Amino acid sequence: MFFYLAKAVWFVFQPSTFIALLIGYGAILIWTGWARWGRRFVTIGAILLLVVGLSPLGNALILPLEDRFPRADLARPPAPAGLIILGGAENRLVGGARNAPTLNEAGERLVEGAILALRFQDAKVAFSGGDAGILYKSGSEALGAAELLAQLGIARDRLILEANARDTYENAIYLRKELEASGAFGDGARWLLITSAYHMPRSIGAFRQAGFDVEPWPVDYRTRGPQDLSKPFDKVSEGLRRVDTAMREWVGLLAYRLTGRTDALFPSPDRTGDSQG
Repeated sequence: MFFYLAKAVWFVFQPSTFIALLIGYGAILIWTGWARWGRRFVTIGAILLLVVGLSPLGNALILPLEDRFPRADLARPPAPAGLIILGGAENRLVGGARNAPTLNEAGERLVEGAILALRFQDAKVAFSGGDAGILYKSGSEALGAAELLAQLGIARDRLILEANARDTYENAIYLRKELEASGAFGDGARWLLITSAYHMPRSIGAFRQAGFDVEPWPVDYRTRGPQDLSKPFDKVSEGLRRVDTAMREWVGLLAYRLTGRTDALFPSPDRTGDSQG
């Protein structure tokens, strides 16, 4: 129920859709007896479109998420016992139709996961990702990930696949069960969590809540750092997309905290520093 409700609510209230609906509703009202309100809605929507689409707002929103967790120190022993790659890097709908690997802009999750797997030859490689589609079903991401990782040189007997999770919380819960069933989950084992940098706070919080201590390996950075706080976008669509991405995580962190799916409102590397909200 949570999965479907979250999808429906977010579709309406994500910034880009909300602005489009505001302008569209205003345009309709202009042709009615509520024309004054219609002009107001269109004006507000147009201003929001320019501010959200062209200003550095998206960078300001996503930067704290990306900088929250630095990469784990891989020079520190022991070597990782396993690598966890979260889904979200594939376009299974297109890839299935074209019968070809099709990565999206989060493709670094799989690419860097393969790089680390080749570096740490004894580490297990766990992938978690099902089919999160609602209108269009495309099959589990785990199937495509397994094929791609194998083609990149990762032995199939190293792979542990979890093919049912549709969101971050389910990633944590289902993957722990999968690892326990395979005998790969054990106290003291060092596991790296590989996901987009902006998605790392919510992911770490969900895994901690599931009783699974992991170390962060953020990838798929969208900003260079603080210097991007003054960098405007040259395409309205790019600015809107950046704000959508960042707001989805901030709203997700709040929703996860309110529903007990994360251990803190804004998880931190030092658990004693977590804001409990």
